[in-house]
Amino acid sequence: ALIVMAAKLRRPELLDPVRRNLRTLQHLLHADGEVVSEISRRQDQFTRGTSAGYWFPLTYMAVTDQDGQLATLAARAAPDGARLSALLEYPELSQPLPSPRPLPDDFEQAFNDIGIARIRRGPLSATLVLGGSSRFFTLRYGDAVLEGVRFATSFFGKGQFIPETAAKRANAYEFRQSLEAPYYQPLAEKITTRTWDESRRRRRQSEVCRLEQSADVTEVKDGFRLRLRADGTSGVPVAIELCFREGGELDGCRPIPGAPGTFVLEQSRGTYRTASHEIRFGPGDAPHRYTQLRGAEARLPGLSVYITGYTPFDRTILLECG
Repeated sequence: ALIVMAAKLRRPELLDPVRRNLRTLQHLLHADGEVVSEISRRQDQFTRGTSAGYWFPLTYMAVTDQDGQLATLAARAAPDGARLSALLEYPELSQPLPSPRPLPDDFEQAFNDIGIARIRRGPLSATLVLGGSSRFFTLRYGDAVLEGVRFATSFFGKGQFIPETAAKRANAYEFRQSLEAPYYQPLAEKITTRTWDESRRRRRQSEVCRLEQSADVTEVKDGFRLRLRADGTSGVPVAIELCFREGGELDGCRPIPGAPGTFVLEQSRGTYRTASHEIRFGPGDAPHRYTQLRGAEARLPGLSVYITGYTPFDRTILLECG
């Protein structure tokens, strides 16, 4: 819309937000051109998409600014995104593109306004969602895709880890959540279905339980180190979920009977492998098979590998790409 207004009204200053948007887009692409959809808060969150829908602004701005990086993206977007109607209305789109230039593929960049951080090291691409999402970390190496890391505890039915705070300190991204839950004592009065909700606020609380949950994510050579902790009330079941994209194969993981696509990593290390890439992960542990904890979100689509334990819980997982 801004390009249309800039062209029709002859106000080139309206193109500045478009430039900023397209510069940001270059950091929101995986090595194969798939876009980062973790930032979405709509139904397209975590879905697969490309930059084809950006063909018009990419091509227009590549020609207008003689920008080689935008030309690279415009050429990629053209097969599925080019529109005859736009070519007829805007002759500029038919002009030769400038010489292509490589896109950024070795960076660490935080986008605080949209609440994510991105790390690219060639074929390695990682996204950290800085609050508000249970799927706080995703990773891919080529076509080997870890769709998300999550963890939860069965703490009063509210133990799904959804970070309340997230920040980078030193070399680690630190995610934190504090939980509290009491036991409610009875009232010395008659309670009906109509007064139940209101009366709950007046019931005395006792034996208040607390749980501190955290995740620290640190980049290491060829991968990442994740330290996941839950401490406070003791003996609470914990389950870490590593969800891999369908289409690859798992080694070193044991299937859970009656739960298709669900595995546990009992010890040592596991591997998720595609035809040309792999992600190695572990070490594992599985003192219990309680993977769908009370109050936790449903298992993600794909191949979910679980590492389990009990609070106090402190587990470091290494993710290596190769």
